[in-house]
Amino acid sequence: TPCPSCPRAGGACRCRVSSVLNRDVKQFGKKHMFDASEETCWNSDQGTCQWVTLDFPRTVKVSQLHIQFQGGFSSRLCTLEGCRAGEELVKISELYPEDVNAMQISFAIFQVEETVLDKLKITFENSTDFFGRIVVYHLGVLGEKL
Repeated sequence: TPCPSCPRAGGACRCRVSSVLNRDVKQFGKKHMFDASEETCWNSDQGTCQWVTLDFPRTVKVSQLHIQFQGGFSSRLCTLEGCRAGEELVKISELYPEDVNAMQISFAIFQVEETVLDKLKITFENSTDFFGRIVVYHLGVLGEKL
C-alpha cells in the first residue's frame, strides 16, 4: 500500500516493513514514519534484522537519508541496498547510527558514487533493544527525480 507522504525524493511510493508491534498498524504502522508527527512512530515487533523497503514510482538519484529513532530502540548497524527496476538488490553502504532521539542525516554515503535507483531497502542489523525492536519516528529520503 502506498504511504501518503513518503520520501520527498519520489513523491508517493510503496513502503513495506518487516513487522509491526502486535500487528497494530493503526497505532504503530509504517505510515507513521512519514506523517511528520513527533507523536507517532513505526514500531517493529521483536526479532533480528528488521527492515524497511521503499519502491519509488520513478527512478531517483538519492542524496540524503534522514532517520529519527527512539533512543534505546535504534540500530547499531544499518545496511542500505538498492536497485533499478527489475534488478536484484545490491549493497550500497553501511550506516552506524547513534542510539539517540535526534534526527540523523546521512549524505556522505551517497556522494561516493551516484546512487540512482527505483528501490531502497534499509535493514536494521543490530538493534540496541534486547528483543530486537526498532522504533522510527521519521524516515526521509531526499534526492531528485530522473
